[in-house]
Amino acid sequence: MGGSYEVIDEPAVNDSSFRPSSLAVCLVSGGMDSCVTAAIAREENAEVAFLHVSYGQRTEARERRAFGELADHFAVTKRLAVSIESLKAIGGSSLTDACIPVTKADLTSPEIPTSYVSFRNAHMLAIATSWAETIGAQRIYIGAVAEDSSGYPDCRPEFYEAFQRAIDAGTKPETNVKIVTPVIHLSKSEIVRRGLELGAPLELTWSCYAAEDQACGQCDSCALRRRAFAAAGTPDPIRYA
Repeated sequence: MGGSYEVIDEPAVNDSSFRPSSLAVCLVSGGMDSCVTAAIAREENAEVAFLHVSYGQRTEARERRAFGELADHFAVTKRLAVSIESLKAIGGSSLTDACIPVTKADLTSPEIPTSYVSFRNAHMLAIATSWAETIGAQRIYIGAVAEDSSGYPDCRPEFYEAFQRAIDAGTKPETNVKIVTPVIHLSKSEIVRRGLELGAPLELTWSCYAAEDQACGQCDSCALRRRAFAAAGTPDPIRYA
């Protein structure tokens, strides 16, 4: 069995048991959460490799641009951008199916929103695991947020605990790759504040599900982002329609 079971949340600054990894893979969608996660990964590791996974989403080109700009900002040389068009072919989400409209946000609703892409994070983690094992990375950073879990079941901490067990069971005996979810227990406003503390380039990020020129301001992702910046008491640096 490859490695031992452990999902790592953000370590405390004075946690003497935490040791920097020489190389880590960071999933970078181009959004706010992944940007702050990337800033944390850059601080905690000697080298970071950036992974971007497209899946035929509406804002694929804009998110890919944000990924490139973030990689340039963090001076990342190891970059991998891949596409899993199968998720678009499967459909069932307003992000990948043009026949399903991107609905206006209702942050009080317990229902899973139309923007949910079935089991998406599992696909992304599987790719990240393959790359991490191949290049000898010891950690995979992902900007999952439990605050999203009421809408997206693959953002829950227990999902990452289960996937860690799959990594341990499905990799080489000498492989020791850990999932790191440094912002999973933070609120969106806390993520904004953490990003500001780290000097993360939030102005380069893209969160909108519906548009690529100016953010719509009305989809789930825009609504969560706008509420987060308002609660953090700082202006959002991107433009809204």
